[in-house]
Amino acid sequence: MNSFIALFRGINVGGKNLLPMKSLSELILSLGCENVKTYIQSGNVVFQTDSNSKTDLAKRLSANVLEAHGFEPKVFLLDATELAVAIANNPFPTEEGKLLHFFFLDAIPQSPDLEKLEAVKQRSESYELKSNVFYLYAPEGVSRSKLFTNVEKCLGVAATARNWNTVAKLASMIKS
Repeated sequence: MNSFIALFRGINVGGKNLLPMKSLSELILSLGCENVKTYIQSGNVVFQTDSNSKTDLAKRLSANVLEAHGFEPKVFLLDATELAVAIANNPFPTEEGKLLHFFFLDAIPQSPDLEKLEAVKQRSESYELKSNVFYLYAPEGVSRSKLFTNVEKCLGVAATARNWNTVAKLASMIKS
């Protein structure tokens, strides 16, 4: 069995794309997955499956949400090794877990607009792009961060963000 972390983008945000975690768990179980565990309401799921194809599995998950709930979220799938590498490559302190964000990218950006990222970042913010993960340390929070809201546009690839607290919890869930 292969263990995966599914990061559903844009569900249960601002009263849109509502998908209770119980329904999401049942949907994933209906695809033949096992040991399904969710974390908070923002679409974080750890599960096991016989499937080896992350691309196919992500498409099936997204299509099943569309069929059952009427919207089609982008689904990012990571295996345990990919999550461990993302954590190991983190260049920032983890003591303040809500201030550090991992943007998991759909692909490695081919021509990121680093000048634009630099132009919109606050003086206190720091970031680093490593392969298909963009790390953002925002000590003043992300609610007013122009960098946070422009990452995807500047990198030119789809992304979903999770704070350090969530990433650490997912890492512990996939080990258990």
